[in-house]
Amino acid sequence: MRLVFAGTPEVAVPALDAVAASGHELVGVVTRPDAPAGRGRRLTPSPVAQRAEQLGVPVLKPAHPRDPEFQEALRALEPDCCPVVAYGALLPRSALDIPRHGWVNLHFSVLPAWRGAAPVQHAIWGGDEYTGATTFRIVEALDAGPTFGVMTERIRPTDTAGDLLGRLAEGGASLLVATLDGIADGSLEAREQPAEGVSLAPKITVEDARVDWTEPAVGVDRRIRACTPGPGAWTTLDGERVKLGRVEIAAEGPQLAPGAIEAGKSEVLVGTATAPVRLTEVKAFGKRQMGAADWARGVRLPAGASFR
Repeated sequence: MRLVFAGTPEVAVPALDAVAASGHELVGVVTRPDAPAGRGRRLTPSPVAQRAEQLGVPVLKPAHPRDPEFQEALRALEPDCCPVVAYGALLPRSALDIPRHGWVNLHFSVLPAWRGAAPVQHAIWGGDEYTGATTFRIVEALDAGPTFGVMTERIRPTDTAGDLLGRLAEGGASLLVATLDGIADGSLEAREQPAEGVSLAPKITVEDARVDWTEPAVGVDRRIRACTPGPGAWTTLDGERVKLGRVEIAAEGPQLAPGAIEAGKSEVLVGTATAPVRLTEVKAFGKRQMGAADWARGVRLPAGASFR
């Protein structure tokens, strides 16, 4: 089949590489426009755009996929199908109708669970034991199209969203290629999603990532892992924001009030509604990330110090 791949962030690059090597004809790539990045905030192509240029594939960067000029350019490429991974823009019906086999999305959950922008983060935060990836035909309703294939992946107790998404990106790339192969040879038919089991996974904001120390330790741990690496879990000390790396539940630790900090020579414990948690890495505002014990020595925590 003639394919036009759509995607934007780094997590979509494994699928782009898999599609490029699949034996299908990759005739173009669609991605979001260049965006400011780095300390200098210079306009920078997306990771997918950079990889497509390395592969020598034409790149389209519409401000929005409803733009007539973009749709004309896409139509000129005559795609049979458009595989999609984390493109980042809603597709109007006029664009959806261009490829004869539609747009096939790789979504990082087992649909209909966790429809939306942050399925991996919500699966961790929700305490799921398993998640996965699903390929489906895009329709105008959010992640509601008929599905082609699925893979599952166990969520490990220490997984951050970054860890889990990395594994799903690699496994999902193979699932996407298998789906395209099945569409091409007619062996695969899409099936409507069940009406039961729908859950939503909206984008996690910076405010969502603020740790609530009045939650049980398991809730604190899940929030931090779900928000790592982005947007980054945080709390405040004396009104200054502090970013936190993953934590460990100290089941045998002392009883501490929620947010209360107990710093020893080699560890830093913080109270929750249940057991305390042990900090691993801390990044104070304007400082580099460092081990929690080093951070505590550097700030010279007074007696009774507490996160808010």
